[in-house]
Amino acid sequence: MPSSQSSWFRKFACAFRGIAVGIRQQNSFYVHIPVAIGVIAVGAWLGLSRVEWCLIALCIAGVVTCELFNSAIEHLAKAITREENPHLRDALDAASGAVLVAAIAAAGVGVVIFGRHLSW
Repeated sequence: MPSSQSSWFRKFACAFRGIAVGIRQQNSFYVHIPVAIGVIAVGAWLGLSRVEWCLIALCIAGVVTCELFNSAIEHLAKAITREENPHLRDALDAASGAVLVAAIAAAGVGVVIFGRHLSW
């Protein structure tokens, strides 16, 4: 029987592999990652408070999480069938909608936080 420590190591290894697969195979990350880096750079330049950093981190994590779930659903759909299926289409569209909602919410939080610092 494997030790619980090696079991946890495998779980984390699988999780990190999943993140890498999501980033490599989902071209939306080519937008999300540079935007996140830009937000972090602007936040550092503006000297955000701890609470503002927490909100920014939650927003970035929320968008990335939604994108990874979307990627997971896309992979499952392809594993099930490559044929047109209205149920899979609806699931894929709903997952894409979740990414859009998270991104819009994150942008709104960014406007409020950065706007306050830039006196908009």
